[in-house]
Amino acid sequence: MSGLFTGRKYLITGVLNEESIAWHVAAALQAQGADVVLTSFGRALRVTRKAAALLPSPADVLELDMTDDTHFQAVAEEAAEWDRLDGVLHSVAHAPADALGSGFLTTPAASALDGFRVSAYSLQQLAQALAPVLARAENGGAIAGMTVDTGRALPGYDWMGVYKTALESVAQYLALYLGPSGIRVNLVAAGPVETVSASGVSSFGRLADHYERWAPLGWDRNDPSRVVGAVLFLLSDLARYTTGQVLYADGGMHAVTGGVGVPGPAAPSGRR
Repeated sequence: MSGLFTGRKYLITGVLNEESIAWHVAAALQAQGADVVLTSFGRALRVTRKAAALLPSPADVLELDMTDDTHFQAVAEEAAEWDRLDGVLHSVAHAPADALGSGFLTTPAASALDGFRVSAYSLQQLAQALAPVLARAENGGAIAGMTVDTGRALPGYDWMGVYKTALESVAQYLALYLGPSGIRVNLVAAGPVETVSASGVSSFGRLADHYERWAPLGWDRNDPSRVVGAVLFLLSDLARYTTGQVLYADGGMHAVTGGVGVPGPAAPSGRR
């Protein structure tokens, strides 16, 4: 991909530490000659700034709370002053503890809605805030987001699976409405990668074991680079005429399994 990112600028959300997929995307973009700006908020700001200092080149970190409308406005005003913005990575998701871990039937409305705002609705807010500057990109602005295989219910993911399904729909509608401005919107469906957020999913280990055993191209939960290439493609001019798509970076697992080998919740007593 030599030369594809030279002189380009990207906003990267979701960097918590150097294990984050977003951190590896930022590092890869810098290695290819791009300038990156990260976002974080609250108590995580300090941790993100430490991670930013570990990139090939130190990166600025803007404060962006995905539940605060004023933060989106502030980021929009900051970006309006930049010479350019070529792309954005949406790599944030959140589900309260009672919305994960096979508690789907008992999750209260407040928890379900809280997770939806951060994990799905925030993509629309981010796109709306940055659309004016992305529309000025020489070869069209790119928005990429992170999802999972939503073609099946994943035990333990519960409401996060619902949020990711919603995220895909949000991306499709954004592709529809932003396409005339030259902005493309796509998602990468990643296989299981060992990150801080993954540790909150009780079934993560079993799911990763399944991928590592059965993925046609193989899988390694400790290798974020298996996902990074797909993100870079969608952020590059190689995907200039691709929008509204979900690109799988999962070793081919989505194509060969219907969930066999991933244990589900126990059947109710008396039912088989």
